[in-house]
Amino acid sequence: MSEHQSAFTPATIPDGKVTFNGKTYMSDAKGALLPIETIKQQHLLEDQLVRDQFGWFLALVDQVNRFRGHLFADLGAFDALIAEKYGAEKGGPKGNRTYATIDDCYRISIRVRDTLDFGPELQASKALIDDCLRDWSEDAAAPLRLIVAGAFNVDKEGRINKAELFKLLRHDITDPKWVAAMDALKDAIRVTGSRTSPEFRMRAEVGGELVSVSFGLARG
Repeated sequence: MSEHQSAFTPATIPDGKVTFNGKTYMSDAKGALLPIETIKQQHLLEDQLVRDQFGWFLALVDQVNRFRGHLFADLGAFDALIAEKYGAEKGGPKGNRTYATIDDCYRISIRVRDTLDFGPELQASKALIDDCLRDWSEDAAAPLRLIVAGAFNVDKEGRINKAELFKLLRHDITDPKWVAAMDALKDAIRVTGSRTSPEFRMRAEVGGELVSVSFGLARG
């Protein structure tokens, strides 16, 4: 166990071993039981390594989830206190709000972002855009062809590229078919819910640069 892991207890992970008629087995990916003495030593070591690390990882996930619960409970209690005492609610109309220390070296921001989907008007928008691209000269249409192709390209999970779709709305094109296509695209947008996420930012010193603080596992 490394020093940084000693601060909390790992989650319990099954060791994957089965005892039957006095012999020990481990299951392979297809469910077949392999006598443990037939498994290569390096594979047993790898198995143990992965189970150990998963134990630490799941314990960390549990801590993060509990912290998130405490965070929103504490901020909610503060909001309720402010509303009761001063008759004012913190934050904007969508629920975005920021809490800061007096020296502004530490900030916690709560961001509420809409989750979007698209209705059947999207297909009408695509048909009108295709008409525009056919009607325009090859030179005029060329810059938009790649953007349109990317916008309506469905990824492997069946999702439309929302960011690319919204780029289409930025183009100042007066062709009536294009205008109608953009109107159809706007009508297709459905707000299906919202996602609330905290953002932590800090300064190393008063007046210093404000930087985001996170604990992503990616290594640069």
